Amino acid sequence: MKQTLLYIVISLVFIACGGSGATGDKDVAAIIENGDLAAMKEMKENLAAEQTALESKIKLLEDEISKKDTTKRLPLVTVFKAKDTVFTHFLELQGSVATKQNVVIYPEMSGTLLQVYAKEGQRVRKGQLLARIDDGGMSQQVAQLQVQAELAKTTFERQKRLWEQNIGSEIQYLQAKTNYEATQNAVKQAKSQLGKSTIEAPFSGVIDEVITEQGTVVAPGQSMIFRLVNLSDMYINADVPETYITSIKKNKKVEVNFPVLGKNVDAKIRQSSNFINPANRTFTVEIAVPNKDGEIKPNLTARLRINDYTNEKAILVPQSIISENANGDQYVYVVENRTGNNEATATQRIITTGKTQAGVIEVLDGLSAGDEIIEEGARSVKDKQGVKIMND
Repeated sequence: MKQTLLYIVISLVFIACGGSGATGDKDVAAIIENGDLAAMKEMKENLAAEQTALESKIKLLEDEISKKDTTKRLPLVTVFKAKDTVFTHFLELQGSVATKQNVVIYPEMSGTLLQVYAKEGQRVRKGQLLARIDDGGMSQQVAQLQVQAELAKTTFERQKRLWEQNIGSEIQYLQAKTNYEATQNAVKQAKSQLGKSTIEAPFSGVIDEVITEQGTVVAPGQSMIFRLVNLSDMYINADVPETYITSIKKNKKVEVNFPVLGKNVDAKIRQSSNFINPANRTFTVEIAVPNKDGEIKPNLTARLRINDYTNEKAILVPQSIISENANGDQYVYVVENRTGNNEATATQRIITTGKTQAGVIEVLDGLSAGDEIIEEGARSVKDKQGVKIMND
């Protein structure tokens, strides 16, 4: 390749000097064939000097042509005018839906599950009877204790009247009172134990699943009877990087998207954690989600857009037109000295950038409202180069 280029240059030199390209090629070939190193070096130096002289002449011709040619071929560009714009930046996260009223109900006493009154999908009220367990004769014991309590009450009331009339001893009065109070406590304890034989709804909601069928022997802490869910109080938990701790706070607006449902919901941050997880350097936010139609379910995936920054007077440019120099400075080109025929000069501007969103970036310094910024053609122009503007 180098030899070919050398031959072309030699031919141009000989043509410029009135010589023959073929003759020049023969002279070079003859010297190379002869193998005389000194002669080859001398020929090379002569050709290099002639090449330099030829390049200088070509440059003079180009400059003169540029001055006199009225049909200059300038790079074609488009521009847009910088203006103050409201810039809203969003932090995008992913979260999972949960509800604090999603519980599995266990029995509080052992026994056979005698009756199941609720069905799957049934809406129930707080305190509604859901199931009954065989009490093992506890109801009879309560009835017997109540009889004893009534007798103890009657005895105590009579003994009290006698004591008030100074009849009988004080010890008889105190014994009757103690016996009465003991039987009353025994009845309360027995009723409390008997109450464990019934299963009631701890809150209003929907029976999502009946886990244990009627007739099964159940035990406390082991046998799951129902899953009860309330879908009216839903929320989303999301982990936020600690760098946003000053901008992501309670009551911040959140745009929630449920990809599976194809649904968007406007919400707010209900709670922001005061603890930073040392494992991943994040803190947790809780976002309340309205769910009037009941479509949103626990563990549903949600995409979140949280407004963490707003600039009322921001200058925005496309990220695609920003370049970077060897020093790491970012720059764009603006047009200056625009003429009536839409010719102008491209000038490089060093800029300082801020946050990005949807393909645009905020320019903090280096541009002003009204500057005309090169968009199409920004990668093909140079500083102080003439350009032709294609759009108004």
